[in-house]
Amino acid sequence: MTSQRTRERLIQRLMDQGVSNEQVLDIIRNTPRHIFLDEALSHRAYEDSSLPIGFGQTLSQPYIVARMTELLVGAAAKLDKVLEIGTGSGYQTVVLAQLVKQLYSVERIKPLQDKARERIRTLGLRNVFLRHADGGFGWPEQGPFDAILSAAAPRTVPEGLKKQLAPNGVLVIPVGGDQQELQLVMRDGDTDTFVTRTIEPVKFVPLLSGTTR
Repeated sequence: MTSQRTRERLIQRLMDQGVSNEQVLDIIRNTPRHIFLDEALSHRAYEDSSLPIGFGQTLSQPYIVARMTELLVGAAAKLDKVLEIGTGSGYQTVVLAQLVKQLYSVERIKPLQDKARERIRTLGLRNVFLRHADGGFGWPEQGPFDAILSAAAPRTVPEGLKKQLAPNGVLVIPVGGDQQELQLVMRDGDTDTFVTRTIEPVKFVPLLSGTTR
């Protein structure tokens, strides 16, 4: 299930799909994806597919995690302070945390956050700060952020998130309803001008408001 050969097969698949950042590939190779799933599904951990984690949420497909991480790392001027919207299982959180100085992650579903906290602790990562809150609002008290990554799709990019970007900050976010696309939003210096690049079609859970205990 977790053999090196299984993991290498996944890495090869990601490379075949165009992921080329060696550091990102290496982190995905060495991050134990099976611990982010319930035992019944852990045998599928190294497939390149999204998998259910309960509460109508999913563990993102490894390709998407790699692609979004690669985009963020490639576009951000620095990665001292980064915000993640939607901790979920904690998998994307753990991948990102190995590349940034400080990671702030917001999750609206408390039981998911509790499980993610345990996994992050188990892996010994000490640069992750979690908050149980509505992701659409980000984490203004801790901003501005060099980069923001959203693991859920709003219909349009929330203005509040753009406001939390530092000068030259970048936002990687899926946007849309039934039809979604991955967007890279870049702040032009410290102006209120944002440049948006559409990357590719994606399918994410919607960014919902409110919290669940």
